Parts: sequence; structure tokens; C-alpha cells
Amino acid sequence: MNRYLVLIVLSLAVFSVFVGAEVGERQLYEMPRTQVIPIQDSQFDRQYELYIKLPEGYDENSKKEYPVIYFTDAVWHIDMLSACTEYLMKDVVLVGISWQKDINGDLMKERGAHVSRFRDYSIRKSSNLERQAKYQFGQANHHLNFIRNDVIKYVENSYRIDPNNRTYFGYSMGGKFGAYILLTQPETFKNYIFGSPSLKGEFSIISELTSNTVPKRKPFNANVFVSYGSEEKVLGEYVDKFIGILRAKNDKNLYLMHVVVEGDHQAAFPMTGVRSISWLSGLTMDKE
Repeated sequence: MNRYLVLIVLSLAVFSVFVGAEVGERQLYEMPRTQVIPIQDSQFDRQYELYIKLPEGYDENSKKEYPVIYFTDAVWHIDMLSACTEYLMKDVVLVGISWQKDINGDLMKERGAHVSRFRDYSIRKSSNLERQAKYQFGQANHHLNFIRNDVIKYVENSYRIDPNNRTYFGYSMGGKFGAYILLTQPETFKNYIFGSPSLKGEFSIISELTSNTVPKRKPFNANVFVSYGSEEKVLGEYVDKFIGILRAKNDKNLYLMHVVVEGDHQAAFPMTGVRSISWLSGLTMDKE
């Protein structure tokens, strides 16, 4: 009886060693072919990161240039865009732009790691002086300069990118920021994807930017995908107004796709990813 007891104890000891070894070997998962690159906003000395995912076969196809999708809110969006492109558009480079990494620590603790998006993606300053001093709203123009002068320049100097096939993807505030890019510097990207753009709070400025009175207006010359969720009633009204303004321009160089997907603001996000990447893949195939 004692012999069996000893065998049981030894067996449990061996089992615990194996379990301990397995636990000790756990590692964080890293997305294949993905690099995290520190980058500095040269104008304001702010630190960001780029999440760059290269397509399979990139190293072997040394003469091939690839289309690229730039997207804001990198941490939130890279998983979804990686999955969508893996199945729908394999030969594309993904470039996610992070939130500011070295922002005030107290502000980050209060509002989260994403707090810089309130400043970087907004178009106008707040009328509340205290809130304006705290969050520095209305610096979309500066963030666009960072993307144009630092991000795109770095990516196209470091990777084999087709400079004529850039796409922007933004959701919610990122979608609004994308609309700002289209209306002010449309040549920055060839294709634009705006998922549930939060236009309500700054729609008056958006309307002004689309006005015919704006001097030296640049032609759009772009493909634009705009979507929102079927349950986003108020947001959808402003998006519809925005689409109506764009269509009223009768710009023959603007190809506009409008899609309503099922769900609220959260549920519409993954559906927007699938629908928009499928649309973008179709554009690429038509071009080829």
C-alpha cells in the first residue's frame, strides 16, 4: 500500500513539473511579418510608433512595388485589417499610426493611452478654454503634416511602395480626420475609407471646407468608401449630408461608394473592415 502511495506522489510531482514547464514557456504572440518602428513628429518633437506589416513573399519579390494602407488608431485596427487583407487583399503593406507615446502621463491615466487622438483628429478648437488648454483640440492640420512629411516619407524610403496607390483607413474620429484630409490635401491618398465618421460636432467646418468659395480648390481625384451602421441614426444623418455635398460637386474624378452595414457603432466596425477591404481589392484588381 505504501509502495502505491509513493508511486502516486511521484507521479503527481512529475506532472506538476511538466505543468510548471509549460506555464513557464508561455510567450506573447507576435503578428508575423510585422515590425514596430519608432517615429518622431519632426515639427513638434512628439513620439509615435508605426505598426508595419509586410505581405508574404515581400523579401522574395525584390522588384515588386506594393500598395499600402495607412490607418490611424493602430492598436485598435491592426488585427481586423490584418485578417481582412490576409483573405481579401494579400499583396498589400499595412502601416498603422499609433497615438502619441510620450504624452503627459497624468492625462494618459485620466483618459487612456488614446488621449492624443482628441487633439490629432479634431479640426477646431474648443470654446471651453479649460478643456482646450487640457486637450489642445483642433490640430488635425499638424497631424496631417506629420503623416505627409514624416510617416509617408519614411515608409516610401524604407519599403517598396507604389506611391500612386496609397489608401487611408479611419474609423469614427479617424474617419472624420480622413474626411479632413480629403477636403484639404486630397492628393495625399488615392483611396479613402471612412467608417462611421463622427462628423456631427464639426460638421459646420466640414461644410465650409466643401464650399465653392474655398480658394484654389484641388480636384479630388480619389476613390472614397463611406459607411455607417444601420442603428447609427444621428451619425448617419450627418454622413448622408456629407455624401450629398460631395455628390453635388459633380467631380468626375471622384468615385464614391456609400454602404450601410448592420449594427451600432461598435458592431459596424468589423463589417466596415470586411466590406471596405473587399471594395479596395476590387479596385486593385480592376487596375491590374
